[in-house]
Amino acid sequence: MVLGGIRSGKSRWAEEAIVKSLAPDQPVRYLAPGPAGSGDADWAHRVAEHRDRRPAHWSTVETDRIAMQLRESPYTPTLVDDLGVWLTCMLDRHHGWDGGSVTVAVSDEIEDMLGAVGAFPSRLMLVSPEVGLTVVPATASGRRFADELGTLNQRMAAVCDRVVLVVAGQAVPIKPSDA
Repeated sequence: MVLGGIRSGKSRWAEEAIVKSLAPDQPVRYLAPGPAGSGDADWAHRVAEHRDRRPAHWSTVETDRIAMQLRESPYTPTLVDDLGVWLTCMLDRHHGWDGGSVTVAVSDEIEDMLGAVGAFPSRLMLVSPEVGLTVVPATASGRRFADELGTLNQRMAAVCDRVVLVVAGQAVPIKPSDA
């Protein structure tokens, strides 16, 4: 699991790390849970930036059905970028932005994702923004996102073998693989 702030270099670090851990030219599945064609020019630029630096032999799947993808092809090395976007998609899909607690449907999606990640037998790299590295969000939905993402990151880190925090492009081990 690779954590980091916005524009910290976490995605690039994860891409380079998965390449180093595999045989040359080994296929990698890149799961992108965000909408590529959102109509936002800045978002489209960021998506293109990520797409352009990935090796040509990688496959890209744009879907928020990450757990299903992991189960359908468990022996393909996979990079998921990123869990914050995935969580946003789940909150959107299940109308989880309102109310005092996350909806049962979002909780079920999170449990499904944790199970799929914990059971995945091949190389898996998860990228997620770390929360708490900026101001407290001024909106209720922003605070909801930060709270839910913080909890998701903690639970996901518990099932991962290794966790690093990327700061200024440099990875700092949080949970070494021998821990």
